[in-house]
Amino acid sequence: MKRVFFILSFILLTFSAGAQQSIALLDKVEGHRVTFHYTYNLSQNGDPFKPVTDGDVTLEGNNYVMEGLGLKVISDGTTRWTLDESAGEAVVENVEKEDIFTNPALFISSYRNYMDRIKVNSQGRDELDVTLTLDENTLARFVLKNISFRFLQGKSDFSVDEKSLGEKYLVTDLR
Repeated sequence: MKRVFFILSFILLTFSAGAQQSIALLDKVEGHRVTFHYTYNLSQNGDPFKPVTDGDVTLEGNNYVMEGLGLKVISDGTTRWTLDESAGEAVVENVEKEDIFTNPALFISSYRNYMDRIKVNSQGRDELDVTLTLDENTLARFVLKNISFRFLQGKSDFSVDEKSLGEKYLVTDLR
Protein backbone atom coordinates (compact mmCIF):
# COMPACT_ATOMS: atom_id res chain seq x y z
CA MET A 1 0.00 0.00 0.00
CA LYS A 2 2.80 2.43 0.89
CA ARG A 3 4.44 1.69 -2.45
CA VAL A 4 1.32 2.90 -4.26
CA PHE A 5 1.38 6.20 -2.37
CA PHE A 6 5.14 6.49 -2.86
CA ILE A 7 4.73 6.10 -6.60
CA LEU A 8 1.75 8.43 -6.71
CA SER A 9 3.60 11.18 -4.91
CA PHE A 10 6.62 10.91 -7.18
CA ILE A 11 4.43 10.94 -10.25
CA LEU A 12 3.11 14.24 -9.12
CA LEU A 13 6.56 15.49 -8.25
CA THR A 14 7.31 15.19 -11.93
CA PHE A 15 5.17 18.18 -12.68
CA SER A 16 7.85 20.40 -11.15
CA ALA A 17 11.17 21.54 -12.58
CA GLY A 18 14.46 22.88 -11.26
CA ALA A 19 16.10 26.24 -11.74
CA GLN A 20 12.80 28.02 -12.27
CA GLN A 21 10.53 29.94 -9.95
CA SER A 22 7.33 28.82 -11.62
CA ILE A 23 6.14 26.09 -13.96
CA ALA A 24 3.43 27.30 -16.31
CA LEU A 25 2.09 23.77 -16.74
CA LEU A 26 1.63 23.39 -12.97
CA ASP A 27 0.25 26.85 -12.54
CA LYS A 28 -2.60 25.84 -14.88
CA VAL A 29 -3.68 22.97 -12.60
CA GLU A 30 -5.75 24.99 -10.16
CA GLY A 31 -9.31 25.26 -11.34
CA HIS A 32 -9.02 22.34 -13.78
CA ARG A 33 -9.45 18.60 -13.95
CA VAL A 34 -6.05 17.24 -15.01
CA THR A 35 -5.41 13.83 -16.56
CA PHE A 36 -2.17 12.22 -17.72
CA HIS A 37 -0.44 8.92 -18.38
CA TYR A 38 2.78 8.28 -16.45
CA THR A 39 5.79 6.00 -16.70
CA TYR A 40 7.99 5.58 -13.63
CA ASN A 41 11.62 4.37 -13.80
CA LEU A 42 14.24 4.04 -11.06
CA SER A 43 18.05 4.16 -11.06
CA GLN A 44 20.17 3.18 -8.06
CA ASN A 45 23.91 3.53 -7.63
CA GLY A 46 24.42 4.85 -11.16
CA ASP A 47 22.77 1.85 -12.85
CA PRO A 48 20.61 2.46 -15.94
CA PHE A 49 16.98 3.34 -15.31
CA LYS A 50 14.73 0.31 -14.92
CA PRO A 51 10.96 0.39 -15.46
CA VAL A 52 8.88 0.25 -12.28
CA THR A 53 5.32 0.94 -13.40
CA ASP A 54 3.04 3.04 -15.53
CA GLY A 55 -0.55 4.13 -15.25
CA ASP A 56 -3.03 6.98 -15.39
CA VAL A 57 -3.93 9.83 -13.02
CA THR A 58 -6.92 12.16 -12.85
CA LEU A 59 -6.96 14.96 -10.31
CA GLU A 60 -9.25 17.84 -9.51
CA GLY A 61 -8.68 20.06 -6.51
CA ASN A 62 -7.85 17.83 -3.54
CA ASN A 63 -9.35 14.76 -5.25
CA TYR A 64 -7.57 12.13 -7.34
CA VAL A 65 -7.80 8.75 -9.03
CA MET A 66 -4.63 6.81 -9.81
CA GLU A 67 -4.52 3.54 -11.71
CA GLY A 68 -1.32 1.52 -11.85
CA LEU A 69 0.29 -1.64 -10.49
CA GLY A 70 -3.07 -3.34 -10.89
CA LEU A 71 -4.59 -1.02 -8.28
CA LYS A 72 -7.00 1.86 -8.44
CA VAL A 73 -6.70 4.50 -5.71
CA ILE A 74 -9.63 6.91 -5.35
CA SER A 75 -9.66 9.83 -2.91
CA ASP A 76 -12.09 12.67 -2.30
CA GLY A 77 -9.63 14.34 0.07
CA THR A 78 -11.22 12.87 3.21
CA THR A 79 -11.58 9.16 2.33
CA ARG A 80 -9.21 7.01 0.27
CA TRP A 81 -10.19 3.74 -1.40
CA THR A 82 -7.64 1.28 -2.76
CA LEU A 83 -9.22 -1.28 -5.09
CA ASP A 84 -7.53 -4.44 -6.29
CA GLU A 85 -9.95 -5.79 -8.88
CA SER A 86 -7.99 -8.98 -9.62
CA ALA A 87 -7.95 -9.95 -5.92
CA GLY A 88 -11.46 -8.64 -5.28
CA GLU A 89 -10.23 -6.55 -2.35
CA ALA A 90 -10.85 -2.97 -1.30
CA VAL A 91 -9.36 -0.98 1.56
CA VAL A 92 -11.04 2.21 2.71
CA GLU A 93 -9.43 4.60 5.15
CA ASN A 94 -9.73 8.15 6.38
CA VAL A 95 -7.23 10.59 4.97
CA GLU A 96 -5.70 11.90 8.15
CA LYS A 97 -2.16 13.16 8.19
CA GLU A 98 -1.77 14.17 4.57
CA ASP A 99 1.52 14.81 2.90
CA ILE A 100 2.74 14.86 -0.68
CA PHE A 101 3.20 11.10 -0.58
CA THR A 102 -0.50 10.43 -0.07
CA ASN A 103 -2.13 13.42 -1.77
CA PRO A 104 -1.01 14.48 -5.25
CA ALA A 105 -3.12 17.64 -5.09
CA LEU A 106 -1.20 18.78 -2.03
CA PHE A 107 2.06 18.43 -3.92
CA ILE A 108 0.73 20.37 -6.89
CA SER A 109 -0.14 23.29 -4.65
CA SER A 110 3.36 23.25 -3.09
CA TYR A 111 5.51 22.09 -6.02
CA ARG A 112 7.90 25.02 -5.67
CA ASN A 113 9.21 23.46 -2.44
CA TYR A 114 10.77 20.56 -4.39
CA MET A 115 12.27 22.28 -7.41
CA ASP A 116 15.85 21.99 -6.14
CA ARG A 117 15.71 18.16 -6.53
CA ILE A 118 14.20 18.00 -10.01
CA LYS A 119 15.86 18.11 -13.41
CA VAL A 120 13.64 18.67 -16.43
CA ASN A 121 14.79 16.41 -19.25
CA SER A 122 12.18 17.74 -21.68
CA GLN A 123 8.79 19.39 -21.66
CA GLY A 124 6.15 20.19 -24.18
CA ARG A 125 2.59 21.40 -24.41
CA ASP A 126 1.17 18.11 -23.11
CA GLU A 127 4.16 16.13 -21.86
CA LEU A 128 6.91 16.30 -19.29
CA ASP A 129 10.02 14.19 -18.65
CA VAL A 130 11.82 14.79 -15.37
CA THR A 131 14.33 13.16 -13.06
CA LEU A 132 13.96 13.52 -9.30
CA THR A 133 16.92 13.02 -6.97
CA LEU A 134 15.68 10.99 -4.02
CA ASP A 135 19.08 10.67 -2.34
CA GLU A 136 22.70 10.59 -3.48
CA ASN A 137 22.32 7.04 -4.84
CA THR A 138 18.75 7.00 -6.12
CA LEU A 139 17.07 8.76 -9.03
CA ALA A 140 13.45 8.47 -10.15
CA ARG A 141 12.45 9.36 -13.70
CA PHE A 142 8.89 10.19 -14.63
CA VAL A 143 7.55 10.66 -18.10
CA LEU A 144 4.08 12.18 -18.28
CA LYS A 145 2.21 12.12 -21.56
CA ASN A 146 -1.15 13.27 -22.81
CA ILE A 147 -1.51 15.85 -20.05
CA SER A 148 -4.86 17.50 -20.47
CA PHE A 149 -6.68 20.27 -18.65
CA ARG A 150 -10.47 20.22 -18.59
CA PHE A 151 -13.17 22.16 -16.83
CA LEU A 152 -13.97 21.08 -13.27
CA GLN A 153 -16.49 18.25 -13.25
CA GLY A 154 -17.23 17.74 -9.55
CA LYS A 155 -16.46 15.12 -6.92
CA SER A 156 -18.60 12.23 -8.15
CA ASP A 157 -15.64 10.48 -9.85
CA PHE A 158 -13.58 10.65 -6.65
CA SER A 159 -15.75 8.60 -4.32
CA VAL A 160 -16.82 4.97 -4.11
CA ASP A 161 -20.27 3.69 -3.28
CA GLU A 162 -19.50 0.52 -1.36
CA LYS A 163 -22.80 -1.02 -2.47
CA SER A 164 -21.72 -0.66 -6.10
CA LEU A 165 -18.82 -3.06 -5.46
CA GLY A 166 -21.26 -5.87 -4.76
CA GLU A 167 -20.26 -9.19 -3.28
CA LYS A 168 -17.23 -9.58 -5.53
CA TYR A 169 -15.14 -7.39 -3.18
CA LEU A 170 -13.92 -8.06 0.33
CA VAL A 171 -13.93 -4.57 1.89
CA THR A 172 -11.59 -3.75 4.75
CA ASP A 173 -12.83 -0.56 6.39
CA LEU A 174 -10.11 1.16 8.45
CA ARG A 175 -12.09 4.32 9.14
